Order: sequence, then C-alpha cells, then structure tokens
Amino acid sequence: MIDMLRSLWAYRYFILSSIRNDLRMRFIRSKLGALWMIIHPLMQVLIFATILSEVLSAKMPGVENKYGYALYLMAGTLCWSMFSETVSKCVNLFVDNGNLMKKMAFPRICLPFIAAGTMLVNNLLLLVAIFAVFAVMGHFPEGQVLWLPALMLLTLGFAMSIGLLLGVFNVFMRDISQVVPVVLQALFWLTPIVYNVSILPEAAREAFKLNPLYPLVTSYQQVLLYNQPPVWADLLPMAVATLVLLIASLIVFRKASPEMVDAL
Repeated sequence: MIDMLRSLWAYRYFILSSIRNDLRMRFIRSKLGALWMIIHPLMQVLIFATILSEVLSAKMPGVENKYGYALYLMAGTLCWSMFSETVSKCVNLFVDNGNLMKKMAFPRICLPFIAAGTMLVNNLLLLVAIFAVFAVMGHFPEGQVLWLPALMLLTLGFAMSIGLLLGVFNVFMRDISQVVPVVLQALFWLTPIVYNVSILPEAAREAFKLNPLYPLVTSYQQVLLYNQPPVWADLLPMAVATLVLLIASLIVFRKASPEMVDAL
C-alpha cells in the first residue's frame, strides 16, 4: 500500500497531464466541447421536471419555489451523475487501456486516479451549470452549500472503491461490464432522485433507506435545496465503510495487477 502511494506521488505530473489531455481531447473532438458533459444530465432533469411537475403536477414538500421539483431533481442528479459515471468508467478502465498497459511502463494504479480526476472536473462543470440554472429559477443556496466539497469527495471515493473492484474483476470476467449498466439503472429508481421517500408507504420507506446512496443523495438535497446540514448520522458510518472498501479494492488490485496484462 505504501509503495502504491509512493508511485502516485512520483507520477503525479503524469496523472495531472493525463487528466488534462483527456479533457482536451474531448473538447477538440466536439464542437460543443465541455457542454456535452452537462447537457445529458440537464436534459434528463428537464424531461423529468416537465413530465412530473407540469403534466402530473408533482410538488415538493417544504419548497415554495414553483420550480421546486426541478431544483430537487438537479440536486439529486449532481450526486447520481458523479457516482454512476465514475463506476461506469472504472468498470472498463483496464480493458480500454489494455494497449497502453502493454506498451508503457508506469504504475497501473495511476489509471483509476486519472479517471477520478476527470470525473471530478466533469462534476464541477455540472455543478457550475446547476448553480446557473438555480439562479435563473430564483433559488440561491445558502451557507450549508459549503458542505458540498466534502459530499463530492465522499461520493467520488465510494464510486471509486466500487468501480476499481469491478474493473479488476472485469478483466477476468467480461460479463461484469454488461451487468453493471443494468444494476445502475435499477439503482437509479431505488434512489430518491425523481421522487421523495415521503410519498412511499412506511414499510417501503424504511427498505429504500437501506440503499447506500440514500444518505448521499439526501445530503445533496439538504444542502442545495433546503439549506439544511447533511445527514451526518448516516454519512459517518458510510464514510468508514467507504474507506474499508477502498482499502480492500486496492489490495485486490495489487494482487491481481501482475496477471492483468496477460489477461488483456
């Protein structure tokens, strides 16, 4: 573990330049550049908000703004996009970079951190776009929004721990990359992003709260929409679990690393 940390520090400039090149290639190859990073999640918000808020007259409890439902959706989408995109990218990370791993000599642990840096920049761009939309809708988050960096890092760490583990397994069992999108789609609807758990029956409400993403998404909504602090009672155990899972995924990666290139 210490050797991996030393490798990350020694190759820090390689990681930073790779993140920059990855983002620049996205911008060069597309006329809209960075806008594509935020168009997809914002379009999803627009569709759900239009159908559920306008057509079905869905209202958010405790929100007086007439665009309350759209605001609620954007807060949850910010968390979900970070989690789902990071997991999806990490699952195919080593398979997609197989040729690079065979041709270049560099610590393989750099790849997950390059992916993490890219996802973090993407999410920050989405955050800026969401703040702009909030301003247009007349909603201005207050002091509790300062908790957002901690929430974003926790979301990224949780997604990375899962994604790294699945990415290693996917090298040896390619079916994993086919299963993950299905699981993510189901998890999306089991997470209170397009609905509030208050509309569910009591028994179902308690079951939905077992979802590990529930405290994260709820905390985003608390700080961005309701100006309330994150739900620390649920987040602290999750942070500990994320740390344990991240260490476990790094151990699995270290042990599997010598065989990964041959499997690719």
